[in-house]
Amino acid sequence: MNITNLISKVQSVVNSESYSMAQNFSWLHRGVAEIFPQPHEADNEAESLEKRLLNTNRPLRIKLGIDPTGADIHLGHSIPVRKLRAFQDAGHKAVLIIGDFTARIGDPTGKSDVRRQLTEAEVKQNAQTYLDQVRPILDFDTPGRLEVRYNSEWLSRLDLGKILELLSTMTVGQMLAKEGFAERYKKENPIFLHEFLYPLMQGFDSVAVEADVELGGTDQKFNIAVGRDLQRHFGLKPQFGLLLPILIGTDGVQKMSKSLGNYVGLSEHPSQKYQKLQGVPDNLLSQYFELLTDLPLDSLPENPRDRQEFLAWEIVRQYHGEAAANEAKEAAKSGGKEGALPEFSLAAVAQFPAKLAFILGATGLCKSTGEGKRKIQEGGVRLDGEKVTDADLTFAAPGDLSSKVLQVGKKNFVRLVP
Repeated sequence: MNITNLISKVQSVVNSESYSMAQNFSWLHRGVAEIFPQPHEADNEAESLEKRLLNTNRPLRIKLGIDPTGADIHLGHSIPVRKLRAFQDAGHKAVLIIGDFTARIGDPTGKSDVRRQLTEAEVKQNAQTYLDQVRPILDFDTPGRLEVRYNSEWLSRLDLGKILELLSTMTVGQMLAKEGFAERYKKENPIFLHEFLYPLMQGFDSVAVEADVELGGTDQKFNIAVGRDLQRHFGLKPQFGLLLPILIGTDGVQKMSKSLGNYVGLSEHPSQKYQKLQGVPDNLLSQYFELLTDLPLDSLPENPRDRQEFLAWEIVRQYHGEAAANEAKEAAKSGGKEGALPEFSLAAVAQFPAKLAFILGATGLCKSTGEGKRKIQEGGVRLDGEKVTDADLTFAAPGDLSSKVLQVGKKNFVRLVP
């Protein structure tokens, strides 16, 4: 497959369709699972999101909330961020809410047990990495197109009277109708009272920023609907909800998740991304192209293998540039020997157990063990995409590290080999 010729062909289709897309809202509906309310469900039956977009005399405020409960974002998390960018490109304002307060509770959606409550310091550190990772997707530079807010700005100031007012807008029965709560209650798993506050606090975010539209995964409908109810309670026009699919992971079975190992992280090395994506199962390729790219779906290669390679190339290009995508492609062709991640043999470490700080110095990623320890303390070290926070982390044997990727900063990687 000639990538250059294919890109040229696809780009000409993109250019010819750009005007019609703006007119027929294909950008709005691409990859969307549901927009609610529909006209027959709305307070005003003549209202729809399309009509709101056409008739507004100001840019709409499009809300996306992200809770920095971890250090990394994967491609599944990028889907609502990409839709937020589509609204930016259509002339509307993206309101990105960093849930630095709600993250300390943790969204109970889909959880069978209570989440561990994070410290303020952990949340602050995670929040910065989230912003770094979504920067290639969103327009951070054009004035008026992005508003980044932290919900501690208003949630930390709520007094008991306001909290009681929020609690009075919902019944226990309504809370227990929420899927995760209903399942836990049935199984007699504990539900803590602070977890009931999460949907109300996320909903109050919509009041605080006066959102016109809120984006989220299909598992967020309850929380977005709470936001509508609270806006109505406080005398605001209720927002529309736009729900996006949950991405199936590279295993082709379960949703993309770091804990399941079927993810592609935004902070991963280009060659890692390429190698994972060129193995995406055939039955998922259409969904990946639809949700993770802007390419017209009727102009993609017919051959499944070509489609896999093109998907891998295009996504690496989005996050790292065309040169890195070409390099990752050539590395994959040559069996990963040229242009791939440099390798470091763990046999060069004279003695195990060994501290990771020492290994950082041995690999050359850091100048010394001391610098390695300092980089860990600063949050600049990742092992297989996961941030390392323990400066004294020790590994008993080379096998504990074999085939893992060690990273310092954004651009320095080595693969650890026996």
